[in-house]
Amino acid sequence: MTTLYDVAELLKSTRHEAGLSQAELAEKAGVSRVTVVRMETLAKGDMSVSILVRLLEAAGYDLRAVKMGHVRTLDDILQEQRNGEAS
Repeated sequence: MTTLYDVAELLKSTRHEAGLSQAELAEKAGVSRVTVVRMETLAKGDMSVSILVRLLEAAGYDLRAVKMGHVRTLDDILQEQRNGEAS
């Protein structure tokens, strides 16, 4: 099961992978740096899904629901190749 803590860690790791500081991500997403800090640390104990989507998109990611136990599909592999992530 994914917890809010897991989502906060995912947000932080996507920001790092995108090479963005909290301030840079905030600016790209049109939110305050404090909002990014709160989302990454769960300072409020919850998070706004709309802001989460904006932050992920600003870092170059999208939010998708994937069925538990999901294995890579042909679409996943083709997308990875398009993105230069082929394994």
